[in-house]
Amino acid sequence: MKSDAYPPPGSTAPEHAPHPPDPPAASDDGTAPSPAPDAITFEEIRERAYELWERNHRPEGFEIEFWLLAERELRKERQRRRTDEPTAP
Repeated sequence: MKSDAYPPPGSTAPEHAPHPPDPPAASDDGTAPSPAPDAITFEEIRERAYELWERNHRPEGFEIEFWLLAERELRKERQRRRTDEPTAP
């Protein structure tokens, strides 16, 4: 398991720290895919998943659950912000 793929920058995590799936591969021309303007980044999900994992006392074997929960939380937050924003006339 790659422990350097999950902890926030500047911190160290135990060897059993959860890690996310690999990021999307580059396109055929060698460039990384460009995210939509309001897309949730890999880094944002990683940071939220790590926070959730730590808040839950760092259990082993729940990497995917924390990753999916983090992604779901961030999507709901973005959705809530979009619906709360006033629409332009």
